[in-house]
Amino acid sequence: MTTDGITAVEADPKARVHAVRHRYARRGDRATAHDWAYTIYLTVILASVYVAPVVYLVSTSQPLVPLGSSQAATPVACVVAAAAVWGAQLTGRFWGPLVLKPFLLHVFMSTDLSPTHYLGPIARRRLVYAGLGTLLTVCTAAFLVTDLFDHRGTALLPQGVSVAVGIGAVAAVAWLWGQIRTVRDNLLLASAVAAAAVVVALLGRSALLGGGGLWLVAGVLAVSAPVLGRSAFRAVRTVDLARLARESARAAEAQTFAWTGTLHHALDLYRPQPRGLTSVLVRADGRLRGHLAQGAVRALRTRGRAIAAGAFLLTGGALLTLGVTEPDGGLATFSLVAGPVAVYWGSGWVGESWRGLRDELTLAPLFGEWWGGMLARTLAWPVVAVVATVGLAGGVVAMVRWPFAGGGPLDALLFAAGTVVLVLGARFLREMKMNLPIELLLPLITPLGDLSGLRVFVWQFDGLVVVLVGVLAMAEMPSAPGAALVALGIAAWCVWAGLRRTGWARRAVFSRLGRV
Repeated sequence: MTTDGITAVEADPKARVHAVRHRYARRGDRATAHDWAYTIYLTVILASVYVAPVVYLVSTSQPLVPLGSSQAATPVACVVAAAAVWGAQLTGRFWGPLVLKPFLLHVFMSTDLSPTHYLGPIARRRLVYAGLGTLLTVCTAAFLVTDLFDHRGTALLPQGVSVAVGIGAVAAVAWLWGQIRTVRDNLLLASAVAAAAVVVALLGRSALLGGGGLWLVAGVLAVSAPVLGRSAFRAVRTVDLARLARESARAAEAQTFAWTGTLHHALDLYRPQPRGLTSVLVRADGRLRGHLAQGAVRALRTRGRAIAAGAFLLTGGALLTLGVTEPDGGLATFSLVAGPVAVYWGSGWVGESWRGLRDELTLAPLFGEWWGGMLARTLAWPVVAVVATVGLAGGVVAMVRWPFAGGGPLDALLFAAGTVVLVLGARFLREMKMNLPIELLLPLITPLGDLSGLRVFVWQFDGLVVVLVGVLAMAEMPSAPGAALVALGIAAWCVWAGLRRTGWARRAVFSRLGRV
């Protein structure tokens, strides 16, 4: 490069940013063509094994959410749009579009360039990708859950596609907004989205618009996207670079954990730090409070996780009871699957007791060999919290739907109780997870090729897989007692497998239980 070329590059911020990114893209540790080919191959295998059967079953069954008219579809579109915006905001608080590789960010921060010059182009490109991904996700969900694409000869299909495009645009902008704006601004935006969704849904259900409710939703989204985008991009120049550097370092560490097979360690990096209420754990006389009180206080020290856990447990309990009391059909199957999954997610957020149990099991020499009170101390709060919250939501739904159309109350109680036990067993299995076993990396040769990557994928999400397989197996049982026995058997296997993961052999477990 000549002196004139260097001067020209230095004079143009856009060219300088491009030169840095070009040099970084040609580094020696970048992904090779073989890496990309294996990723595509694994994606195709996963889609063939997991996605294709689900798509076939859903496409040949009745839609879960029928959309007969624009008036019926408008509230659904408002709910989906609001959920997409809220989810994008929440994602941006943890992993936003401005997150870069730490080294690349350090290089840019060491120059005299404004953050707008090197963060703006990256944000625009990633927002385009996020918008397209959201559009594809919304269209896929509409194909699987609703009958939108069955109305090809009506105005409902173009209206629905327009709404999907608008959701993709607004969700992408909300992703940037969630990262770059303050918590107060995000709460204001979430409140405004909720209010707008309610107003538009009510107008769409009324006869004032004459069946044009979806066009109203699409118009609101089309106006909101550029307004929010303009405000968010204006704030790029005032971004807190020190906070962005910490987020980028954490994201790089999480990616390293994820690529090396320890996804649970990557997720642990995003767990909120406990705050406050430290003195509440001790009574006035200096003694520790009871097991339940300790668990409740520790859960309240991370209020965001506690609120999320309560929401998921209440929703899961309501859906589970709805699926048990509903006659056989698409809604019952969906509720029986979505309910336990929500309970499974919520059960991991009720506190840090699961992690404490894993530490005590894996660090037995440090804590001593006597562990008679360990199970009561660590499992009392999560078990009671999950059972009580799910039971409360299920009881409310049961009273509303009484008398049951899908069977007797005893059968419904047995099925629901067995599902909760199954979920707790799956959560125990997941929380006892350590490093990736080396034997999972060995080749698994099949007629479809090497499926070792598929085996690693199942290991990463083993708790969720156990919940899904267990619930479907319970649903196929002819009686509720049989389903409860299946749940107990699977939960017992989960407990045994979880203890084996922590290094507890069978003889050691029974010998310690004998000294309790």
